[in-house]
Parts: sequence; structure tokens; C-alpha cells
Amino acid sequence: MNAYGSEPIKIGVSLSLTGIYSPMGNYQKNGFQLWEKHINEKGGLLNREVKIIIHDDKSNPEIAKAIYAQMILEEKVDFLFGPYSTPITNAILPLAEKYNYPLLISGAAGDSLWEQNFKNAIGVYTPTSKIPYSFLEMLLNHDIRKLAIFYSDDQFSRDLANAFLANVNKYNLKISLVESFKKDSKDLKYLAKKTKESSVEALILAGHFQEAVNMRKALKAIKYYPKVFYAHIGASIDAYRRELGDDANLTFASSLWEVEANFPNSKKFYEDYLKNFKELPQYHSALAYATGQVFEEAVKRVNSLDKEKLREAFFKMDIIIIIGRYSIDKTGKQKRQQVFVTQWQKGTKKIVWPPNFSNSKPIIFK
Repeated sequence: MNAYGSEPIKIGVSLSLTGIYSPMGNYQKNGFQLWEKHINEKGGLLNREVKIIIHDDKSNPEIAKAIYAQMILEEKVDFLFGPYSTPITNAILPLAEKYNYPLLISGAAGDSLWEQNFKNAIGVYTPTSKIPYSFLEMLLNHDIRKLAIFYSDDQFSRDLANAFLANVNKYNLKISLVESFKKDSKDLKYLAKKTKESSVEALILAGHFQEAVNMRKALKAIKYYPKVFYAHIGASIDAYRRELGDDANLTFASSLWEVEANFPNSKKFYEDYLKNFKELPQYHSALAYATGQVFEEAVKRVNSLDKEKLREAFFKMDIIIIIGRYSIDKTGKQKRQQVFVTQWQKGTKKIVWPPNFSNSKPIIFK
């Protein structure tokens, strides 16, 4: 029991607080905790305190499966938020389905998550297949047409590479190189050399943080830089700039939230995050916070924690949250959110596309 006079609402989530996904997992942890703080300052939900129970899955799908089973069967949580990454989310989705828990997918975007006929896969943000659109539109607008695509051999990165490949004809682009590499590869100079030898205009790197850093270091090692270097997810977070310093400049990425987009309550989220965690929020932090907002709105609409009622509410809702518009299709896949293209310019991350949201113009390397 607590000051609210009843047991708290328990929401369970495992995150990659250690391991290969730890930068993004910790950003998410902070976002969840800030939403928890804000919702309880407003009186909680259903006159009950909200408590988010966070476990470390060490970036390991098997550990995550054990954690979600524990949260469902032993901790008896009222609700579940999804873990970070497509592989880990894919691993735990069958548990959510088996025990009939709607899962707000707050850290994964692989389209395969919504292609398995699960009724409880609720996407909070843009799926992988739609991430390339804004960036490819920007390339077309700047007459950049000859591309190389390299991708790490994990599920998300393969999905992202395939999403780019699926759209080359639509945007009248030419693919000169396509190649995968092992996720733990530290030396990517051989790929950088292939890029230089083929005279491509844009190098697209599909991977996570370390892959982005390693590719940028490889380009520097061979003293070469293409007109455009894009590295998603890695270059979208501030850790990329901290790791590389001035070498981060000019790198493009896609982002699913930037405070400059000025969605409702986004500025307050930014300021409170900075105050509480003494660091800048990344889009992963905002996605976690937005997941709490979606849950909050659904609970208020149905005035209940009944899982069937909440699931129905998630599918009906069309709302604006700090990351933009939330609305899902019949499979649970997000269909409304805007994707931004960012670029590091003089140590600052700028929105460079689409033009109606941009606060700087893209800089193309000459």
C-alpha cells in the first residue's frame, strides 16, 4: 500500500542496460522514469501510483524471455512495455501473445514484428520500412543518385537495408554496392575502400552505434569521405558526437524525435530530462516517454486496466504525443509518425529534412 491508498499499477519492461545495445537501452530507461515521475506528479492513473519495474536483459534475447516470463508469472505486472531492439522484441512477443498482454513496442521497428499475426504487437513509432523515405527524398532533391549500402548482419539492420533497396526505383536511384558484415566487426576499412573505388555518391550504413563509429573511423583511416555518409541508428545519438568529436560532423541519420519539431509537451520533456539526468535526451528517450503517454491515454479512455479494453483503445486512438502523431493500422503497425533526417553540423545535430521541419540545410561534402 502507499499514499494513494491502493497497490500501485505495475508496468514491467526489460531493457538493454548493459551489452551491445546499452547506450539506447539507458536512454530508454531515463525516458520511462521521467514519464513515471510526471504521471505520478499528476496523481497517477485510476487513483493509483504508477510503478515501472525495469530489468536488465544484457542485450540478450534469451535473458529477456526469462525476464518477461518472470514479470508475467511471478511479479504479476499489470502491463508490459517492450524491450530495445527487434531481435529481443521478437523473442518476447510470443509470451505477450500467450498470456494475452498487449505489448506497447517502444524500442523496436522491424516490420517482421507485425507480420506474424500477433494481436498484441502495438507499435509506438515508425516501422523500418518507412524510415528511408525522408532521406531518399532529400538525396533526390540534391541529385545524389549513386549509392552503396552496407549493413550489419542483425535483423534490424537487414530490414533497414532491404527497406532502402525496396525504394531505389521509386526514387530513381542506382545501387553500386550492397554488402553485409558481421555485427562485431571492428575494422571496416575494406568496405570504406570499396566505397572509394566505386566512386559512389552516398554511403548508407545500416547498423547500431558501434557500427556507425567504426565506419566513420574507417573512412578517416583511408582519408576519404563520400558526398553523403548516412549511419542509422548510430549517428542519431549524442554519444556519436562524444566518441568522434569533430569527425562526427557531416554525418546524416534518421531521427524519430527532435525537440525543434515542437510537438506538444516536447519542450517540457526536453527541459525536465536535462534537469533530471544532466544530459541531452535522445530520440530513444522520447520514444520511451511517448510510450507512457500512449498507455496513459488508453487507460483514461477506458477507465480500466482490462487488457481487452486497452487493446481496443490502442487500435482506435489517433492522438498527438511528444514524438508526433500516433495511429496504428489493423496489424498494430504505426502509420502516422514523421521521420526526420538529421546531420551533425559544427558539433550540433540539425534537422535538415523535410523542409517544413528543418532548422538547417543539408551540407553535401564536396
